[in-house]
Amino acid sequence: MVTVRETAIAKIQQLPEPLVQEIIDFINFVAHNRQTNTALDVFEGDRSEAWTRWFEATDHLEIASENTPTAQTNEYQQRLLSKYR
Repeated sequence: MVTVRETAIAKIQQLPEPLVQEIIDFINFVAHNRQTNTALDVFEGDRSEAWTRWFEATDHLEIASENTPTAQTNEYQQRLLSKYR
């Protein structure tokens, strides 16, 4: 049984040299895109993990009541926490 790789190699061997160079360029393009996509997937995974940790951390933060003196100075922080809960 002939593999896909063997079939591809046989077809490439029948091509004129300029077309073989185009095949090599295309292979390099596909390999580069695959490496880039793999790197992005890894990076995205790291970012997802960081966001998950951030949300978990904010879930455990306490919101000061309006009667405390720090409530006015931290109004932005309080609204931000409320928004993401």
